[in-house]
Amino acid sequence: MLTSVANPNVAAKAIVLFDGDCAFCQRSVRILKSLDWFHKLSMQNARDESTWPVAAEALSLPKMLDEMHLVTPDRQHTYAGFAAFRWMSWRLPITLPLAPFLYLPGVPWIGNRAYRWIARNRYSLVPCRDGVCEVPSKK
Repeated sequence: MLTSVANPNVAAKAIVLFDGDCAFCQRSVRILKSLDWFHKLSMQNARDESTWPVAAEALSLPKMLDEMHLVTPDRQHTYAGFAAFRWMSWRLPITLPLAPFLYLPGVPWIGNRAYRWIARNRYSLVPCRDGVCEVPSKK
């Protein structure tokens, strides 16, 4: 079984990789932590490559800065954006009743578009301070 390079204590948890320089992302992670009553998730800043888990699928910083990524506890699957939210919804008691509805026809299409809109506009949704949360340009 693959384990996290940085912290073997998170081996039984899914790892949520988020933009740690984004105020909106930081706030979202605080909310997720408060909903994670059974401690199924480990939150890690995607910008700190030394904390990236070993995963069956290659991780890419530019992609993780576009949308959050989740690596499953067995490290065999990686989900991004709305798909990551859907995976988490089955593990958070407060979102569990919503989880089956996230698979209804049309919901993934709407969910992906809503997630992408929020991700594109996240810096204006929760203002950054002194440019701290600017994403480096893609080269």
